[in-house]
Amino acid sequence: MPESTEKPEQAGSTPKDLPPQAVAPSVTGSAGKPGKAPSGTAASNKPASSKPASKPDAKNDVRKPKAKKRKKRRPPRTAGGPTPQWYKYLMFTLMVVGLLWIIVFYVTQGLFPVPAFGNWNILIGFGIAIAGFLMTLRWRG
Repeated sequence: MPESTEKPEQAGSTPKDLPPQAVAPSVTGSAGKPGKAPSGTAASNKPASSKPASKPDAKNDVRKPKAKKRKKRRPPRTAGGPTPQWYKYLMFTLMVVGLLWIIVFYVTQGLFPVPAFGNWNILIGFGIAIAGFLMTLRWRG
């Protein structure tokens, strides 16, 4: 395929036919800061390799990542046995008391359990029941 003899129109443009190594880096660099050349160019502070410059090879451009050290696996933390009996009784009691609190509030039309709290009795009942449900997260059969 014949190479094009046309010059690029702009000073900073790269001809498509030439490999990236054959094109000179711009004076301002990639970030637009004067005095700094873009990394990976001939103007960088890296010493030149002893190999002669030839066709760009994809094998030479690919950098292999360094091997990572394996983390030591810790054995899973074992539970200290089954949950005591009192924990189970307290858990189920809180769930039932919370439900009964809400039922009593609705059936008595706000006269019980605590009439001064008004509609906050619903929140109190749900709070007690949720405390019982949260205890199930720590329950070990």
